[in-house]
Amino acid sequence: MRIVTTPMCEEIVKLAGISDYVVNKFPDEKDGDLAILLSESKTNMNSLAIKINTPSQIFESIKQVSKIGGNELSDEDVLAFFNHYELSRKYLNSDFKRDINVKVYSEFLKDIVLDMGFNIVSENFDYVVYPDYLKNTVVEEDNLVNIPSHNNISKNPFEKVEVRYSILESLI
Repeated sequence: MRIVTTPMCEEIVKLAGISDYVVNKFPDEKDGDLAILLSESKTNMNSLAIKINTPSQIFESIKQVSKIGGNELSDEDVLAFFNHYELSRKYLNSDFKRDINVKVYSEFLKDIVLDMGFNIVSENFDYVVYPDYLKNTVVEEDNLVNIPSHNNISKNPFEKVEVRYSILESLI
């Protein structure tokens, strides 16, 4: 099977133990049997859409992709990838509840904000959380929290979690 993955998903493919794959931002431009890409992306070929915004999503994505590679990783194998990432470990399967109201400007940030236990509201909010690419769209003026988007952060999903979650932890 010829696998094509996007640059944002390549680290998951590697961690899942797949070594024979092609990377292309636009999978349809390559001849492949299966594309592994972010859930927001679209392709015409058969695909596995994964989410890698939160530690639990990363965990599940590694498990799913390892099944495709024919060498399914155990939970313990996948947990070992979290060893050097403090916030990724802290929020993996967490159930935090915080009394902080947040307005969110992006679907991927909603996953993160909910995972960290914040309340998502549309008014009477303590903070406005938005991705950097919407900087000129945000109309609120106070308590703005800019989070790096996919193009302005490491492609390593654990490093993304560490940066994004540390920014949001500073609100606690």
